[in-house]
Amino acid sequence: MNQTVRAYSVHLFTATGAVFAMLALLEAAKGDWAMMFLWLVVAFIVDGIDGPLARRYQVKKNAPIIDGGLLDLIIDYLTYVFIPAFALFQSGLLPGWTGWIAIIVITFTSVLYFADSRMKTADNSFQGFPACWNMAAVVIFATQPGFWLILLIVGLLAVSMFTQLKFIHPVRTERWRSLSLPVALVWTALAAWAAWADFAQPAAVTWGLIVTTLYLALVGIVQQMFPERR
Repeated sequence: MNQTVRAYSVHLFTATGAVFAMLALLEAAKGDWAMMFLWLVVAFIVDGIDGPLARRYQVKKNAPIIDGGLLDLIIDYLTYVFIPAFALFQSGLLPGWTGWIAIIVITFTSVLYFADSRMKTADNSFQGFPACWNMAAVVIFATQPGFWLILLIVGLLAVSMFTQLKFIHPVRTERWRSLSLPVALVWTALAAWAAWADFAQPAAVTWGLIVTTLYLALVGIVQQMFPERR
């Protein structure tokens, strides 16, 4: 298998995320939130693997016909933003006008963020909350907070997208990656567990999700507060 075939195979692998997004949406339309999130977890895993593969096989050089970055953004908007927003609205966690506020805020601010040329930092982290509403939604479904708290979380995360606060990429941000990557893997396993249990997971899983989420959300800000000495 030559490098061109390998490179285009990576694009095909990335494109499976769109299929998993559709499967998640079909489950969401039926109100099966557990299966919806399981498909989103699968899409999340694909998203975590395809980047390293794309860099390894130099897709920009060996498979230039397809824009891998654009392909990734399209799928990410579906799986990170659009479907989680629909789930928050349709599930009843945000009744009445609160659901409308949430889906408008999430979809509107996120599409602007995805088009922001400043979203990536020099160390391959993100400037501002990277619109990972799929992760936020999993924790919300697992913890079932009141709608006022959900609205507060949505508002704070939406505002933080347009700040200079740093959010790490667990795979690409090199600083503390030896800890961040295992934490991200544990988060993925806990999210899958919670979804598989139809969000009736043990308390230990719930607290594990909360702790790993807080780490992934705050570690980049901590790195900003304590920059590396050169």
